[in-house]
Amino acid sequence: MQENNVTLKNQTILITGSAGFIGSNLVMEILRTVPGVHIVGLDNMNDYYDVSIKEYRLERIEALAAQHPDSTWEFVRGNLADRALIDRLFDTHRFSVVVNLAAQAGVRYSITNPDVYIESNLIGFYNILEACRETMTTDHPVEHLVYASSSSVYGTNKKIPYSTDDKVDNPVSLYAATKKSNELMAHAYSKLYNIPSTGLRFFTVYGPAGRPDMAYFGFTNKLLKGQTIEIFNYGNCKRDFTYVDDIVEGVKRVMQHAPEKQNGEDGLPLPPYAVYNIGNNSPENLLDFVTILQEELIRAKVLPEDYDFEAHKKLVPMQPGDVPITYADTSALERDFGFKPSTPLRDGLRKFAEWYHEFYQSN
Repeated sequence: MQENNVTLKNQTILITGSAGFIGSNLVMEILRTVPGVHIVGLDNMNDYYDVSIKEYRLERIEALAAQHPDSTWEFVRGNLADRALIDRLFDTHRFSVVVNLAAQAGVRYSITNPDVYIESNLIGFYNILEACRETMTTDHPVEHLVYASSSSVYGTNKKIPYSTDDKVDNPVSLYAATKKSNELMAHAYSKLYNIPSTGLRFFTVYGPAGRPDMAYFGFTNKLLKGQTIEIFNYGNCKRDFTYVDDIVEGVKRVMQHAPEKQNGEDGLPLPPYAVYNIGNNSPENLLDFVTILQEELIRAKVLPEDYDFEAHKKLVPMQPGDVPITYADTSALERDFGFKPSTPLRDGLRKFAEWYHEFYQSN
């Protein structure tokens, strides 16, 4: 297991996408567990999905920050693609660690709205890389850039489980292509400017206050309205569902160990660059997933006990941009950080169902 070489205590950290699902949970985890930390959060609060959920997450962060007066929390509403804003943030703050979680998410949305993916995922990430590069010649360089990649980079890979040693040059969506581009851009900047960077390929993240465009959330909304849910590939899809707390724990551990700067046999610097999978290492069949979800929705009183699920389910062909299975090989994460996501799907969906009832139905 690797020893930590980056200290978070009493440091200043930038977390982009801080009103997002993973970002907000990461901010709260660091506030809870790291003394004297100074967190700057950036988010453009776009309306890709219900903004009230993002506002709810920010309210929770504010309440938690108030309980930790030794730490500070500053929220900046702005666009990652705004180069002047990013430069200003880096000029104002001496960031030790930068965690880039801001991105336009969603595989299917990228088919109909490609422009926003180029702006956020490519131009926005380029701005972060450039700002990190500028610090490399100062007396306070960024010690570690951690950024979100995605399991979607594996595309139509036939070999499972997916390993970070596999070739990933066959993306099946623009979203996947932008995430693979992030990894390539980070590698180039690590090589050219010695910026320690780690990419994290997340696998189907779920949990309370998650993204409404994700299947478990969308299914719940539709079932509540008496609409029919469509299960793709006639129910033969498998997904490596990963509970958000496991993702956050993985990110926090990775933040504290930057890839080492070292020279190769030719005497030239090797890029201080790494990529890891963070997934549950246990794919679940979509039909089994839906069965567990409906049981937990009834248990949480989101849906009545006599709800007729069979009348509201429809098996349909595969969607463009989708893949039949995602399955994370997490051996490198276990080896280097002594950590493996392990939350059972039922436990995670139970917490989601209880949150959904509280958020939407308890008032």
